[in-house]
Amino acid sequence: MTVNKTDKTERAFLFALDTGDYDADASIEELTALAQTGGAEVISYAVQRRAAPVAATLLGKGLLEEIAAFCQDHDIDLLIADNELSPVQIRNIENLTGVRTIDRTTLILDIFAARARSNEGKLQVELAQLQYSLPRLSGKGTALSRLGGGIGTRGPGETKLETDRRHIRRRIETLRRELDKVEKRRERLHERRRKNGALCVAIVGYTNAGKSTLMNRLTDAGVLEEDKLFATLDPTARRLLLPNGQPVMLVDTVGLVRRLPHQLVEAFRSTLEEASWADVLLNVCDAADEDCAEQIQVTQRVLQDLGCGDKPVINVLNKCDKALSPDSLDFLENAVRISALTGEGIDGLLAAIEAALPLRSRRVQLLIPFDRLGLVSAVRKGTVHSEEYREDGLWLDATVAVDELEKLIDYIV
Repeated sequence: MTVNKTDKTERAFLFALDTGDYDADASIEELTALAQTGGAEVISYAVQRRAAPVAATLLGKGLLEEIAAFCQDHDIDLLIADNELSPVQIRNIENLTGVRTIDRTTLILDIFAARARSNEGKLQVELAQLQYSLPRLSGKGTALSRLGGGIGTRGPGETKLETDRRHIRRRIETLRRELDKVEKRRERLHERRRKNGALCVAIVGYTNAGKSTLMNRLTDAGVLEEDKLFATLDPTARRLLLPNGQPVMLVDTVGLVRRLPHQLVEAFRSTLEEASWADVLLNVCDAADEDCAEQIQVTQRVLQDLGCGDKPVINVLNKCDKALSPDSLDFLENAVRISALTGEGIDGLLAAIEAALPLRSRRVQLLIPFDRLGLVSAVRKGTVHSEEYREDGLWLDATVAVDELEKLIDYIV
């Protein structure tokens, strides 16, 4: 057991079962960050390695008795499991330890509930929590015995979870209908952008990799930047003008983690699917993190599930101002090293975005004779950067749609 002390409010002990299916040590580190994001003080943790979980309690009875003694000696008031627990396992662990117990999924849902700001985000969080809670209404142990009892109790509220299943199912259907309306509005917006020829670049990647910092660096979007997981839940879209004059829509999306609960993937599908509408994806990772390669692969798997596997992807290795472990990143293609914080490498990233985008417009200089000024209307459909009247005509520096260039080709300088 490892002990570390901070000044947080709710004192938590973390535990995990390692059956060899994934890197349990890296996962427990991530769980520590999640718990701290949720507002807990992580006092200690334990990882038990065994071939299979104990059906009744996940961990062996001996270790649970050690955890119970530790909790009593150190005033622990919350146990958090890195594995998903059944209602029976939660009840049995609570009976053995006398400490309120939640699992990784409940913790993540709780963080989302605390950070949702938009109406859509709140609907998505409530749907995910109710879907997770519905099969767990019986045998939840002390988790429902306290009203507002701390981490794991935010969101729709325990009074809703204590109502009958029929009411919760009706609420789930209502939420799905509301989210369907939101998704249809989002689809209409995307179709309108597509008809207008607007190109979209989506920032995707692991949570806390610096996506919001990059968004602010490129567009002055004013997105919240925090050294916490899931600082951004609601997608933010801003206009970005590339160096070649091409305007694009830059979208910041919700971050990902290992073993993201499928309830969240389903509930936040419309938000995550911002990536499926994009013309280019920026897969941002923390290049100073020793788990950077795995973080990129987590994002790649989610993108595959969303049907984005054939889209151009630029792997953005952020935080290159810190120490890197380049050997583990040799497998990456089309990678750009940047620091969103300092601005290092941003010019190279913008050049990579320009190269990856489909050619829908081109920046040109034109000199249009006075007797052909009617052609200027075609130029103004794009972006005019500067213009001046000269002796032999109107000179323009403009970004023009490719399908308009044919009628202008004789006047390109």
